Amino acid sequence: MSNTFLTPTAVTREALRVLHQKLNFVGSITREYDDSFARQGAKIGDTLKVRLPNQYIVRSGATLSAQDVTESTVDLKVQTQKGVDLNFTSVDLTLALDDFSERILEPAMSVLAANIEADAMNMYKDVYNQVDNQGQPASFTKVLQGRKILVDNLAPLNGRTCNLNTQDNVDMVDALKGLFNDQVSIGKQNREGFMGRTAGFDFMENTLWPSHPRGAANGGYLVNGASQTGSTLTVNTGSGLPVQGDVFTIAGVFRVHPETKQSTGVLQQFVVTAGTVTTTSFPISPAIVTSGPLQNVSASPASGAAITFSGTVSTNYGLSLAYQKGAFAFASADMVMPRGVDFAAREAFDGVSMRIVRQYDINGDKFPCRLDVLYGYKTIRPQLACRLANH
Repeated sequence: MSNTFLTPTAVTREALRVLHQKLNFVGSITREYDDSFARQGAKIGDTLKVRLPNQYIVRSGATLSAQDVTESTVDLKVQTQKGVDLNFTSVDLTLALDDFSERILEPAMSVLAANIEADAMNMYKDVYNQVDNQGQPASFTKVLQGRKILVDNLAPLNGRTCNLNTQDNVDMVDALKGLFNDQVSIGKQNREGFMGRTAGFDFMENTLWPSHPRGAANGGYLVNGASQTGSTLTVNTGSGLPVQGDVFTIAGVFRVHPETKQSTGVLQQFVVTAGTVTTTSFPISPAIVTSGPLQNVSASPASGAAITFSGTVSTNYGLSLAYQKGAFAFASADMVMPRGVDFAAREAFDGVSMRIVRQYDINGDKFPCRLDVLYGYKTIRPQLACRLANH
């Protein structure tokens, strides 16, 4: 059988096609920054500063009240490299592309995709909005509550996904199947795990969602000191430490409407972020802002205000995620092409850039080969996502 089709470009494109089909989380978030890392002669290094939308306050009356424009950014770093290393034999390379894909590429790309996807899914720890349903089966009502949170945070209508873990999918699919238009929706999709569209979401299923290991923080924590603002909360009287990703509320601290800054009467949720966590202070997100265009709460917490953590102490619970694609970003970079090898190729498919490099081993009549992806991810606007905490 001829190996005419097994060119470096054909193999790389086929590998990317298989990889892409496996990434239904990464494939449904923002990918518009990939080109910034692929400009020949104008490389930006491993970090791109992503501008966030500007916010303003509204004047009442005729008197001018000029305000400074303060732009905020987050850093998107592309510095994680993952790959798969293979040995092709001369016999393998006589296969047609379809056979080669099924026997060689499919298993390799599946495990690479799983590792990239699982890595990016850790961004759930940045999300502070959560629908609490721990210990209970997932329900459509809880999904709609998550939808309400996205609407209240002004998430755009397009690009919304409800990405379910497998148990949540089991709980919901029978009740939802009559709402899906399979012929129209699924027929247009090429992403594995796509279930259908309803309630403004593309529903997908993913086996890789982790359980969240709720920390040991008890219910005795209180705010220590009035008028606190910023991304660190000083506390006292509690015991046991929370972990990154634990969600909590503070008595009397309410979320405000993003534009009018009026209290919604709903407690603002916060999440413990990466950093130094002690029994006297937590790093938190969002930062507490009580005035100006970035105001997000009705008032700073009172001294002695009670802190309530979601979930049961030291108990894992399952997670699914509802989000608008602008909540998260993923980017890959074009890797340097080596010289003096049997062949090297680099291709991009739907924003994922992959490099393949092959050398010849004359002693074993083999072709050791490596496929690499250099990528990064970042939570850009966590308010556009909501965790669904169930089993």
